[in-house]
Amino acid sequence: MGGSGWIVRLASLLALGLVLGSAEGSLGDADPRYRTCLKECQTTGIIGDNIISHCQNKENDTSVGGSWYDQEQIYMQWKQLNCRTDCRYFCMMQREGERQSLGMTPVKYHGKWPFLRISVFQEPLSTALSAINLLMHFTGWISFYLLVKYKLPLRPQTKRTYYEYTSLWHIYAILSMNAWFWSSIFHTRAFNVKDEATRVMFAAPILAFVTTHILYLNFYELDYGWNMKVCVVMAVVQLLTWAVWAGVTRHPSRLKIWTVVFGGALAMLLELYDFPPYMGYADAHSLWHASTIPLTYLWWSFIKDDAEFRTSMLIKKAK
Repeated sequence: MGGSGWIVRLASLLALGLVLGSAEGSLGDADPRYRTCLKECQTTGIIGDNIISHCQNKENDTSVGGSWYDQEQIYMQWKQLNCRTDCRYFCMMQREGERQSLGMTPVKYHGKWPFLRISVFQEPLSTALSAINLLMHFTGWISFYLLVKYKLPLRPQTKRTYYEYTSLWHIYAILSMNAWFWSSIFHTRAFNVKDEATRVMFAAPILAFVTTHILYLNFYELDYGWNMKVCVVMAVVQLLTWAVWAGVTRHPSRLKIWTVVFGGALAMLLELYDFPPYMGYADAHSLWHASTIPLTYLWWSFIKDDAEFRTSMLIKKAK
């Protein structure tokens, strides 16, 4: 635990620094002209030539304590295509048009860059790339399952796999696919947008931090910027740990690990070097989603290599 304690302390210090640095709001939603536009839109339901139907049909908005037939349709609730979010989008586009005509650079609104919608997709490129990442994890998981279940030898007595981390990677796959699924949903939505004793001692503070972080996002404030900073810190710690492990153990597929680590580090620069969306669609975050696609393929390739390597070693020991 002594050797790993500094990692936890370092992550805690970095997280604390990021908490203090994430308190600032976005410039766009603090703009007086933007705020005035929001008030007028929610009152009249009109922004220039755009008519916001949700604002002109207030009976369709969700109201607390109303009957089921007074509630907004479930599909519309899920997409958050209501008066407030539509007003935010069209006021943002109007204000950005004004800023552009004055030669000013784009700014963020409610923690997000001004993206151009395609139908209900607020960030269409990030949505599509998140879906592809989900597919990459699914195909990687299926190929891993077929490998350990049908191609590699099984224990003769129990018919279970020799590879001791099979269940761990199944859980990892499910969690990863769940994360990319909700990433797709998040980028679709309009706005408002988580020795055994030694293992337990090391995991407890990390689990506590992650749990606190998830509770903060769900019950206090869904701060997109803060969440990304937390994810970057955790990713840095994870990449460093894997890089050191690959070197110390001299794993036969360590080059794949180092490639993922190096590629992941370069990809994280896209999260740190944030820039407005090019042509209204491709920002740094969407490019990060694109970069993780080949890394995911390589990662699952390593997992399968590790399964074959560990299985061969355990079979030799059993003989």
